[in-house]
Amino acid sequence: MHVRDAMSALVLTLGPDHTLRQAATMMADRGIGSAVILDPDGEGVGIMTERDLLKAIGAGLDPDIERIGGHLTWDVVYASPRWTLEEAALAMARGGFRHLVVLDGDEVLGVISVRDIMRVWARERSLKTS
Repeated sequence: MHVRDAMSALVLTLGPDHTLRQAATMMADRGIGSAVILDPDGEGVGIMTERDLLKAIGAGLDPDIERIGGHLTWDVVYASPRWTLEEAALAMARGGFRHLVVLDGDEVLGVISVRDIMRVWARERSLKTS
């Protein structure tokens, strides 16, 4: 199975000028652990994760003032929609992260998470044992 078959195509997209609280609220409302950050005039495509939010707030920053652009990684490892789930899982394990932005050229197609991969693998395993 490939990344395109397991990824979430509905992606929360924010700009770097959103506040930490805005990002946290929108992620919580959608029950997701990451948001794709687009900065067409600057860094390009980045990702804000729950971990990024925790670090910023844990450092005592004001979530109503602080902008997300300074608290995420722009040096992102991207997944291809043609990667296998094993390739995505290996990239996550090597990098120590739980989300990959899926790109086809410059176009954001979705996000794949550890949860997405586990869901597919668990379903495949249960079908094999039934």
